[in-house]
Amino acid sequence: MSETLTIQSPSFSEVARARRSVRTYDPNYTISKEEMTELLGDAVTAPSSANHQPWRFLVIDSQPLKEKLLPIAYNQQQVVDASAVIAVLGDLESYRKLETIFGRAVEAGYMPQESADSFVANYTKMYTSVPPEVMKKIVYVDGGLVSMQIMLAAKARGLDTVPMGGYDAAKFVEAFGIGERYVPVMLIAIGKAAKEGHPSIRLNVDEVTNWNEFTL
Repeated sequence: MSETLTIQSPSFSEVARARRSVRTYDPNYTISKEEMTELLGDAVTAPSSANHQPWRFLVIDSQPLKEKLLPIAYNQQQVVDASAVIAVLGDLESYRKLETIFGRAVEAGYMPQESADSFVANYTKMYTSVPPEVMKKIVYVDGGLVSMQIMLAAKARGLDTVPMGGYDAAKFVEAFGIGERYVPVMLIAIGKAAKEGHPSIRLNVDEVTNWNEFTL
């Protein structure tokens, strides 16, 4: 069953507080490519280091491919019952897109060509000179930012998600032909809950926050 998804315009606080990790999904509910594209369009407005946008997505909504993913994800049932699984990947060579990104900024009137050329040259030099482990940390952070935005964009549309770190990353990249320049950040199952996620407790803000001096 496919339904047209519309944002219900809840407040951000309502969306954030209503989001729960859901592991039981309606296997008959589908999300169209157009609807998923719209959702991801909201998600990619997330911030990233130097606006280099290193996230890449593999949307797995084919049932045979979800079945293929199931043992790689340690047989977690949501992999096959959710409408799709979004693999969030980090591009270790994302600097290759900088010319496109800043070129479009020039076309949009956001900056002069001279500034764009400078940014491209400086950031390319920076990203090509950092050690691989540093670059991985950068794309993991940025991948986490866009992943959270995916989950909030989904909830705003009445959909449910669960972030998944429990899978064999090496087997995943092999099975799905992921090139060496990409690193898996996480999997996100997305669909309609057949059973609501259970409520959970969060520490109070005053238990996790200091002001001006860290004393926790």
